[in-house]
Amino acid sequence: MTKKLWFQVGVGILLALLIIRMFIEVKGIFSPLLIIGQTIFLPLLLGGVLFYLTRPLLNILDKRGWKRWTSLSAIFVLLAFVFWIFSAIIGPAITKQVNSLVEDAPALTQDVENMVKYVLDQKNRLPEAIEQSIDDQSSKVGDFAKGFSNWVVLFVQSFASGLFALILVPFFLFYILKDHEKFAPFIANFFSGERKTWIRKTLHDIDLTLKAYIQGQLLVSVAVGIMLLIGYMIIDLDYALLLAFFGMLTNVIPFLGPFIAVIPALIIGYVQEPQMVIYVAVIMLIAQQIESNLISPNVMGRALDIHPLTVITIIMAAGNIAGLWGIILAIPTYAVIKTILKNAYARRSEIKEAATSTVEEE
Repeated sequence: MTKKLWFQVGVGILLALLIIRMFIEVKGIFSPLLIIGQTIFLPLLLGGVLFYLTRPLLNILDKRGWKRWTSLSAIFVLLAFVFWIFSAIIGPAITKQVNSLVEDAPALTQDVENMVKYVLDQKNRLPEAIEQSIDDQSSKVGDFAKGFSNWVVLFVQSFASGLFALILVPFFLFYILKDHEKFAPFIANFFSGERKTWIRKTLHDIDLTLKAYIQGQLLVSVAVGIMLLIGYMIIDLDYALLLAFFGMLTNVIPFLGPFIAVIPALIIGYVQEPQMVIYVAVIMLIAQQIESNLISPNVMGRALDIHPLTVITIIMAAGNIAGLWGIILAIPTYAVIKTILKNAYARRSEIKEAATSTVEEE
């Protein structure tokens, strides 16, 4: 029985749960490590994303015979130039719209409250089921309206404070680009024989999975942001650049991203002109249809091979467990785990076939 796959998987799950339980019980001992981990998490994550975005250029320069230090210098100069272009051209416009939004937040809050009041005043004319639903949700909407201005201010403050952590990003990126080829051999050296070969293959497949997801998702998000910006500018929506940039950022969240992005656009559109709600909804619908039917299939293809229902389930579960970061990291984490299990199953099948062939030869 101990050789059965279900038994080994069950034992592995129980051991994992036991380790997690023990970690929770003695978490006070590991609190310094947790603080360090929380400090370097965001810079390390951004450094990893930039690594997958800049590695193709590094590979091109290596093939042309450039020395590694020269290649790294060229990449950092290029990144500095891109950052300068963003800060000189796009940054001031976004900053201006953010400041304007913060200043207009009280007025927007009042407009939202007026909208809610108007809906509540008209509820007696609606069917009973809809009226009951409005009663159930009115308090929540009112709380949202009252906290909208505070949310805007807190968001800006959190974003500004998070910029200080970005100082570490260039350091992480530099060393990842410089020594990334040494990681797989370092891990594989702890093993020997066919297991060492399997470890290196698995790490290679994980690298390909993360590369496909990060590069593809970033390209898709930029494309969606550009489409939203063009659409919002056509209808002359207030804060068009800021809302398009927000839509680009939230698009990294599969399925839920578009719904998150459209909420502030709908609110601002309604406050500007009620019919703007229809225009905003149409623009978001067109952008998402183009993204899901034309851009994503051609950019990302079927690299991850994850069913949409699985994606939705994973995102909802991860959101309840780990909040926003859980939602953002759920899909790549699942893809990595799936790659490991797929390679483990293939390795197990090879062992079984080898054992069967040996028995038949005897």
